[in-house]
Amino acid sequence: MDLIKKGSNTAKEGFKNERDIVNKFNNWKQDKEAQSWLITMEYKLLEIEFVEAIVISGYKADVQVQVTIKLKKAIDVENLQIKLVRNLKGFNQIDKRWIDKYREMWNIPPDIVEILKKYTGEIRPSIDNLKDNRRTFINEFSEQNQNKVIHWLEANKSLIVNDIIKGRGKFAAEWMLVVQKIETNARWILKPINIVINHFSNGKIVITKRGNIKIGRITMQRKGGDGGRKTAQMLQFKINPAELFDIEK
Repeated sequence: MDLIKKGSNTAKEGFKNERDIVNKFNNWKQDKEAQSWLITMEYKLLEIEFVEAIVISGYKADVQVQVTIKLKKAIDVENLQIKLVRNLKGFNQIDKRWIDKYREMWNIPPDIVEILKKYTGEIRPSIDNLKDNRRTFINEFSEQNQNKVIHWLEANKSLIVNDIIKGRGKFAAEWMLVVQKIETNARWILKPINIVINHFSNGKIVITKRGNIKIGRITMQRKGGDGGRKTAQMLQFKINPAELFDIEK
């Protein structure tokens, strides 16, 4: 793959976590990539007086950047969601919770809650001859129940996608910064969150051959793993952040 040269400094310095992004923003006067990010966010470098970035946790945004503009009393605030990708097509978890938490967020009706809990294994299967005796894949439910889930997701698609990608409140993400590093090459892309949402939500809601669900370009599935702990029964949503490199400028 011919990785673009943009981000060659990233390749040399590397990114381990959000703290590295913060350090680059805080060193914006010398850091060319941080300058490029600020320009992408439509700031004029000559008008910037001060930049302070901090790591935040527990929200959709991972980094908050505060920009002070010369001759301007107010401070602009930008919330960034950071995705560090080390594969060509590395799928990245964007949200995971217990079904009951999603029920509260999205007012999920009881019959859909029951289907989803059987899907994740939080409720034991009630039918025989399943691929996995711990849970029921979506394509193993009756056609009526499959349609119920699909129709509910279609009716609530915008709410779901906004919550799992952007989030709510003052720490909702406004930008997504994807840094992809493969061997000695690296590149980055910074996109407004609404463009990210439009890209990943684009497409129909379908049941996959493996019995999971695709909401546009978003995969919805049982979390799994966790050494067999109960947390494997959570519901998760995943995307491939590297797709943003292919979006038209």
